[in-house]
Amino acid sequence: MPSPDRLELARASYGAYESGDRSVLEERLADDFTFYSPADPGIDRATYFERCWPNAELIEAFEFKRLGEVGDEVVVTYEATRTDGSRFRNTEVLTFDGDRIRKVEVYFGWDLE
Repeated sequence: MPSPDRLELARASYGAYESGDRSVLEERLADDFTFYSPADPGIDRATYFERCWPNAELIEAFEFKRLGEVGDEVVVTYEATRTDGSRFRNTEVLTFDGDRIRKVEVYFGWDLE
């Protein structure tokens, strides 16, 4: 049985923020999903959707600068454009369990001009 294309799964997850289609992301996150960032160290799936998903209304697009698979992880560096035209850059590490994302670690970057 072929392994899932985790790069495509990662792209689709960010695409959910661009389209505002939460169901796409819900399908890709494991039931025991955990999210880590400096602001949210180790929150669960429900808390992630409560705190982070509302940002989908503020995101217009992602441009991938780095997207690579290493073992069960996908490393993503992106530049995002907000609906107000401002931009920022982050790096994230997505850990997969099969074809579902089990953990995300966010390393905040900076605002772009």
